Amino acid sequence: MPPGKFVAVAGNIGVGKTNLTTLLANHLGWRAYYEPVIDNPYLDDFYRDMERWSFHLQVFFLSKRFEIHREMVGSDEPCIQDRTIYEDMEIFAATLHRQGFMSDRDYSNYVDLFNAMTSFLRTPDLIVYLRADVNTLTERILCRGRECERDIDAAYLAALNDAYEDWVDRASCTARVLTVETDRLNLVNDESAIEGTLEEIVGTLGPDVVLARAAELGAGLAGA
Repeated sequence: MPPGKFVAVAGNIGVGKTNLTTLLANHLGWRAYYEPVIDNPYLDDFYRDMERWSFHLQVFFLSKRFEIHREMVGSDEPCIQDRTIYEDMEIFAATLHRQGFMSDRDYSNYVDLFNAMTSFLRTPDLIVYLRADVNTLTERILCRGRECERDIDAAYLAALNDAYEDWVDRASCTARVLTVETDRLNLVNDESAIEGTLEEIVGTLGPDVVLARAAELGAGLAGA
């Protein structure tokens, strides 16, 4: 398998990125890189006062994701990333600016910083975009039970969904994007859905990954 292959799992808050990242990493034996949510010192404050803390939150995410991205591209290991650095600017910062939660001055500063940090970064070999409507997202957010996310406004989730659709349309012109409709897809308990989704992703990655996966399965059967 070619070293350093890079898959990004993208999608809105609560759509199931972390779960799929783990499933795919285990399926392929690749390294997983997760979103720095739990250790984020601004997240609780942001959801209490989005205008006051939006710039701080986005700069924190940008810096941490940049560190992760540099580590990934400097490694020979193939990997899967739970949310990309590109979503920070294209989805979250842009939406916060449009909705008036980030000032023109802060947004301009943020975009300049983003462009300087990402100008030499490698883009993913495949972006897996998980799509879901606002009702599905709300149900999943409540189900996972993070206190700071309990009162996320449905209008904010809808605005993020719109930004994702716009970004994915543009990203598809320069990168491979696989869109997975998740509203009726149970990737937690439905083994058939899990298997089908993983095989669709592996197939989209190309014949080298398919053959490598088949060889691993054959070796496992031979050693059984």
